[in-house]
Amino acid sequence: MPSLVLIRHGQSAWNLENRFTGWWDVDLTNKGVEEAREAGVLMQAKGLDFDLCFTSLQTRAIRTLNLALEEMRRLWLPVEKDWRLNERHYGGLTGLNKAETAAKHGEEQVRIWRRSFDIPPPPMEAGSPYDLAADRRYDGIQVPATESLKDTIARVLPYWEARIAPALKAGNRVLISAHGNSLRALVKHLSGISDEEIASLEIPTGKPIVYQLDDDLAEVERYYLHER
Repeated sequence: MPSLVLIRHGQSAWNLENRFTGWWDVDLTNKGVEEAREAGVLMQAKGLDFDLCFTSLQTRAIRTLNLALEEMRRLWLPVEKDWRLNERHYGGLTGLNKAETAAKHGEEQVRIWRRSFDIPPPPMEAGSPYDLAADRRYDGIQVPATESLKDTIARVLPYWEARIAPALKAGNRVLISAHGNSLRALVKHLSGISDEEIASLEIPTGKPIVYQLDDDLAEVERYYLHER
């Protein structure tokens, strides 16, 4: 039975500051580091082991994976990093405080930008200090100006089908360290969640989600890993 674990990165600096982060590269807080380490300790205590890992090109997800693997004494595991597991791009909202944005544009408009399935935030303006078009890690990649959850799913699922699903079908135990919205894309696909329901699904930081899958990679069981 294929085994898959998903983990959202530990708390980031902008999670703490309640800012829209998206593709901007922020690091973990001390709490985020602790969450990542605790996830590794818990996975080891529950007898989980892996053959292959996947993560994004963003520091908070990469460090979460490395810290968890360090606690499991598995830093030697092969890791594939890919931009298609990046967080959703929040466009012109990047860097803004969520409460201040709601005060300016209204809570309902911000709710639509954050939680609608197919309505993206305003695009990032050219010359924005958060523009990553010249970032070396994205050489040859068309960095989006903004993304909806639907847009995020449209880049995550082809990567799943091309790289991760074949690894699982070949018998590899897989760990994915990524982000709230890129993981929503996978949970939606694996668990058959509707467009309306997926937008309200909250994925907490640093809490491993365990999937037991059938041979066709359909969900048999999904649960959060707990200490008890």
